[in-house]
Amino acid sequence: MNAPRDEQPGLSLLLHRPGEEPTILHTGLASLEHGLPIGPDTTFNVGSVAKQITAHLILLAAHDDLLHLDQQAADLLPRLKISDVTVADLVTHRSGIRDAESLLSLAGFRELDHYTADDLRTLAYRQDQRAVPKGRFLYSNTNYLLLAEILETVHHTTLPELARHRVFGPLGMHTTHFKTDPHQVIPGATSAYQAAHNDWWHTEAPVTLPGPGTLWTTASDLNRWLAHLRQYWQCEHQLPWQNALAYHPSDHQPYLYGPGLYADTRPGRVGVFHYGHEQGFSAATHLDATGLRVICLSNNADIAADYITAAILRGLGEHPELDPKVVLRTAATLRPEPKVAARTQHANGNRGPEVELGTFSCDQAPGSLRLTRSAGTLHLWRRGTQDQLTQTGPAAYVGNGYTLTLTGSADQVHSFTLDLDRAPGLAYVRR
Repeated sequence: MNAPRDEQPGLSLLLHRPGEEPTILHTGLASLEHGLPIGPDTTFNVGSVAKQITAHLILLAAHDDLLHLDQQAADLLPRLKISDVTVADLVTHRSGIRDAESLLSLAGFRELDHYTADDLRTLAYRQDQRAVPKGRFLYSNTNYLLLAEILETVHHTTLPELARHRVFGPLGMHTTHFKTDPHQVIPGATSAYQAAHNDWWHTEAPVTLPGPGTLWTTASDLNRWLAHLRQYWQCEHQLPWQNALAYHPSDHQPYLYGPGLYADTRPGRVGVFHYGHEQGFSAATHLDATGLRVICLSNNADIAADYITAAILRGLGEHPELDPKVVLRTAATLRPEPKVAARTQHANGNRGPEVELGTFSCDQAPGSLRLTRSAGTLHLWRRGTQDQLTQTGPAAYVGNGYTLTLTGSADQVHSFTLDLDRAPGLAYVRR
């Protein structure tokens, strides 16, 4: 933690103003073990930034009449039970399909447990009802896992091969790869780290989910992608691909969401962007209506790329005369206020006897959950992991990333509803 800045994980930053050459800044190390600095060929996992690539490939498939955006996704995914979800609903997160990774956490999967894209698709196909009303936005990585499967179905090839042939190769993005297997070697790959006491820990997990994430690339390659996106924008004279797929209100007002992109349509701020946070990495790409491009990649779990990108845009807006190098250097030194994680897991200690309230299951999610009460406090158990719940209302309790609402008394619980951020409306009943 007290190491010099160049001996810490860091950032790859790119600022490209219209009519100028791009300005690039790299700070910190790609590998703390080997003392390798981050450089122009260092590749990062950019997480959900990959969604715009997947969405673009879907729109190309629609243009080639391999699919139709308004057709039922179940036509292409026979195992999908929610029959009125369209391909466009998947692209714009209006399918109501819960995020399958959140469902896995209910089954007690831990940080280093391995699971595959097909494991998550199986959970998606288990769902037979929307988690939110039709047309409502619910951000879910599962949508893009299903889109990846659709692409592989209509093209009879893998998503990495398709992306390489239709996007990465033609645009000269030669250091960009979708990673399909945890064992796969990615050239120039950096490691991601989390500060821990006076040391650093690795944060990567053995999971690869092409479609919603697991895209490895460089700032320069992403700049090539944004230049391509800018060409679409100029030709259409509206938000990118808006002529093919409408943008709708998202989970972050006042932003809209379209084909794998958030959009800001406020006067003077018109732009499209996406952030990615995955396994200690974070990434941000921003393109505005003037053609300004900002890219930030981080392998330090404590440095959020969206925070740094916002600082760069703010600096440019307040001081447009500044040298771009100064803007990047200033932003690279900023650090958000440290967040203190909620402590929800507790040992039994001296709380008193544990009263069993029952074991519960949900037909939309795997595994079972237990509820217990001790010294007037509710505890939720999943595969031996215990969360202490905080009561926030007569029947409402908050855990780590979810809300639990009882449908009966707290002493004799027969059922409850569990609402996770990306997997709401899970009805659990006593087994």
